[in-house]
Parts: sequence; structure tokens; C-alpha cells
Amino acid sequence: MIVAFDVQYYDDYAKAIGLGFDNWRDSKPKLILAQKIYGVKEYVSGEFYKRELPCILTLLKKFDLENIELIIIDGYVQLNKDGKLGLGGYLYKALNGKIPVIGIAKSSFYSAKGIIKELIRGQSKKPLYISSIGIESVKACKLIKSMSGDYRIPTLLQILDSKTKEK
Repeated sequence: MIVAFDVQYYDDYAKAIGLGFDNWRDSKPKLILAQKIYGVKEYVSGEFYKRELPCILTLLKKFDLENIELIIIDGYVQLNKDGKLGLGGYLYKALNGKIPVIGIAKSSFYSAKGIIKELIRGQSKKPLYISSIGIESVKACKLIKSMSGDYRIPTLLQILDSKTKEK
């Protein structure tokens, strides 16, 4: 199973959603799991992973890790050419490098230029910014490009985003 994670922050909690699917061309999820997390750390610039990673790891406990072949996160895997890890890199490390991670960001991060791949989907003029660990970046781009949907954001990731915003 492929699992995509996203987290939305509210006043006193965060809501993590994990959406699972089996095939890259699927337009409907196989499962959706949710978890409210209280006591979330404040956002610190350059240390986003310290806020989001605990939320993802909490929800990940509801999944059978043996059945996860790849994880998609909303964010970066690596932040610069010197190897500074982003959320996806820290997640990969927390999982002892056993599950590849693809990071999909909607906006460019200045220091990540040269280590990310820009991907245009559909008729969009704006790219998605793809980074990966445990899987070659060219392959990661091809997989994300192959996902169902005619727009910049694949259908399953649109569903994931909307689920995080439901209170």
C-alpha cells in the first residue's frame, strides 16, 4: 500500500490524516485514517519537522508498516545540497530507512534548488516540487505524474487535503 500523510493545525490540536491506496492511478482511497493530536509544538522556521513529524508518527501507529511500500508527505525530504533533512528525510530516518518517502511541496524552498525536481501536471503553469529518499527522484516524479487527476494536485492528494480541513 502507498500512504500519503498531511496535517492541519487548529487552535488547540492538530489533525493528521493518512490516506492509503494500492495503485498510482487510483482515484479513490482504499482507506482513510485520522488522528487528533494535542500538545503540538509551535512552528519554528527551518524546524517544521519538529512540529509535523510527531503527528505523522502518532497516526502511523494505526498502520501495518509491513504493508506500506512508500509514503508521500506534504513537504520536502531534503532542504539543501549539504544534506540538511526536511520532514520527509526525518520520517525516513525514524523508520530506519525501510520505507521510501516522496515529498511533494506546492511552493519552492530557496535552498532546495538543484536537489528537487519540478513537475508540471495537467494544464497547470505552476510546478509541484518533488524530493525523495529511498527512491530515485526521476522515478518519484514519474509516479506522481502518473497519479489520477487532470490538475496540478493529484485527485487522491486533493481528497487528503480536504479531509484534513474537516473539523
